Amino acid sequence: MQWANFLAKEAATHSLSLKQTAAFIKYFNNENLGKSEAQFASELNVDIAAFKKWMGEVYDKFAQNYPELAISNSRDKVEKLKAYLRAKYNSELDVLKPLAAMKLLKSLVVRKRLQQEALVARRICKFLGYLPLALELVGGYLDKMPDLSLETLLKRLEKKRLEHEAVVNVNSLMAYEYGVAEAFELSWEQLDENAQNFGCLLSLCALADIPLSVETIKDYKKQELWEKAIGDLLELHLLQHKSKGIYRLNPLIRQLFQMKLDKSNEADEAKTNFAAMMLEVAKLIPQQPNPEDILNLTPHIPHITEVATHLSQYLGDENLITLFTKLAWFYQGQGLYQQAESWLQQCVELTQNRLGLEHTDVVASLNNLAELYKSTGRYSEAEPLYKQALKLSKRLLGDNHLDVATSLNNLALLYESIGHYKKAEPLLEQALELRKRLLGEEHTDVATSLSYLALLYESTGRYSEAEPLYQQALELWKRLVGEEHPHVATTLNNLAALYCYTGRYKEAEPLLEQALKLRKRLLGDNHQDVATSLNNLAQLYESTGRHSKAEPLYQQALELSKRLLGDNHPDVAISLNNLAALYRYRGRYKKAKPLFEQALKICERTLGVSHPTTMTIRANYASFLREAYH
Repeated sequence: MQWANFLAKEAATHSLSLKQTAAFIKYFNNENLGKSEAQFASELNVDIAAFKKWMGEVYDKFAQNYPELAISNSRDKVEKLKAYLRAKYNSELDVLKPLAAMKLLKSLVVRKRLQQEALVARRICKFLGYLPLALELVGGYLDKMPDLSLETLLKRLEKKRLEHEAVVNVNSLMAYEYGVAEAFELSWEQLDENAQNFGCLLSLCALADIPLSVETIKDYKKQELWEKAIGDLLELHLLQHKSKGIYRLNPLIRQLFQMKLDKSNEADEAKTNFAAMMLEVAKLIPQQPNPEDILNLTPHIPHITEVATHLSQYLGDENLITLFTKLAWFYQGQGLYQQAESWLQQCVELTQNRLGLEHTDVVASLNNLAELYKSTGRYSEAEPLYKQALKLSKRLLGDNHLDVATSLNNLALLYESIGHYKKAEPLLEQALELRKRLLGEEHTDVATSLSYLALLYESTGRYSEAEPLYQQALELWKRLVGEEHPHVATTLNNLAALYCYTGRYKEAEPLLEQALKLRKRLLGDNHQDVATSLNNLAQLYESTGRHSKAEPLYQQALELSKRLLGDNHPDVAISLNNLAALYRYRGRYKKAKPLFEQALKICERTLGVSHPTTMTIRANYASFLREAYH
């Protein structure tokens, strides 16, 4: 298959639009090497901005299927994609010289056997198009049949080609598949039903490493069957073993297994089972994955993505929103908001198309997308979605429902984020009243609503109104969940922050210390809430002039956030900013400057240039530069 055909196939596989496909094929065409973006744009009759936009969209579509691209921090994304495609192309289309093909066959088959039929061996290599994969399949087949002559093997291959061409439109398969297809057919016939079914199941996986942990299967009989199937596939070179628990299907073998599956009566059942398996893995993705979660889940993401992209119709209605939301959490937790947004947008579209516009899962998907927009400072995009979710929730469930209270809170917290306190207050009050009416005074959701309303009062300087609400929430949490609970620690922090705002540092300090100890005891030393508590206590020390006590806490918080969240996360940027501000205050400008710069870059990259946190850090950095260098 030629490179141009390969690119066309990749464009179709990744559902590129006509404009994206044109830009993609033109950019990656070997004849266009060395051309500038301006030349590409001119040939496509668009401006450079439009061309760059299309190529960015192309990269994002590939990144959805291949997390190794999405996770990359490479600035030159298009070059990384080019290298990735070239490696994939070479792995699929490597053709050997005749002598090299014979050498490979000799490594797979007993030398004496080849020497007896040397001319036939050369004819087999030629028939197979000198393709390493086809030769490996034939080698595995011969190994299982030690008495089979090469002449008989060649006749079988020729017969398979005739059968193959009789049932498949020649133009539907690229020429390079011939050779592999016939060798695959012979190997297929050597497999028992268990191994055939397992190979077809694996063909539903993405073109990526496949993690297979047979030991985790609770059904002992199923475990045995899978182990045998894996062994049979490996023996015939139909499956590649990469490392412990990691396997891979060659793209052509995958395609041929898929063809077998599609011709069978079990295709729908296999696809339903595979979708269910990937859903169970997706359910393991937490809302805020830590680096260990990311490491463990990354090998599974391409296969979960494969279900979301190509097999979502095999998910039950009740599970549709779960798969897409979990994928979004995986990326959002790493600060990869573009990828998260794409999955949440698809979730809204898919739930609306399948479940109709009037469904509670549509409400949930709208809220999830709005929450992402809010967290990245895109408030004007979040507001209509929150409003739509609230209106739909009321229409579907009536005014007296807990989901309506949740939608009220969501919209109110958005208004609070952009300083529209007059709009936020009545919504928070309605949510609190609704929860009290439906749940009674003694409920955790009521405690949460009290905290939200207290936070609003605090934001508007109404400290005397906020304090009793925080205290009510604290007492309620203690009564309902006990004094040893993370929510108690969070409320202690909130109340302490109020005391700090009003200059009551002596009252705030023991609460912050208590919250830190409680979080360490309940969550362990390696938790982001512990980093938050360290930051809060450090800020109190700084505010009360105890800078030498504040510095090590800021440093601990920064180190912990980096370890838990990675170097490219907004919380890390906030820690960098806090430590930089302390260094600035103490006149240690050389230490402060790189920290401010790092913090600003992280926020611009993850949250965007217009996010309030980004603008705050930019203002801090500008103020620092004026002070330090003027």
